[in-house]
Amino acid sequence: MDALWIAAALVVAGFAGWPVTALVFKLARTIDDRADAAKAAQDASRMAEDPAADVTVDPAARDAVDGGGQSVDGELTAAPDQPASDLPAAQAPAHGQRILRGGAIIGVLERLGVCLAILTGQPVVIAYIVAVKGLGRFAELKETPVAAERFIIGTLASMLWAAGTAAAVKVLFLR
Repeated sequence: MDALWIAAALVVAGFAGWPVTALVFKLARTIDDRADAAKAAQDASRMAEDPAADVTVDPAARDAVDGGGQSVDGELTAAPDQPASDLPAAQAPAHGQRILRGGAIIGVLERLGVCLAILTGQPVVIAYIVAVKGLGRFAELKETPVAAERFIIGTLASMLWAAGTAAAVKVLFLR
């Protein structure tokens, strides 16, 4: 009977954790969107109140800048008629590039490992799982802050789901 409960715990932890993690990502995005909207509204009201915040660009100065871009306080920006896609590749975001490819499969394996580690009484294995996952993603996380944030949110949500499932099954059904 214990084997049945262990199998059920692994299925629930491994495969039902994906919708839970997706929900946490959606919640995080909603919170970020609200914070960004509040900041934009605050910046707009500050700009409306501060006449010194208005910036005008001299057309002669704009033409003097290489490529016809605008220079405001020493920063080069795209000209109004120049699309952002014409900016150098280092400045333009890479469209269509997926962040953290393979995350769903890695998440399932991670949840299975965490659940199994708790059910077998070997919580130190969780440290190995986190270490391997972090080292495998280190280069990608270092260059993309958005990926690093998604990595942390996803890992915590995933591990908490797996640990909670394993703990509940262990306490309720495996004695």
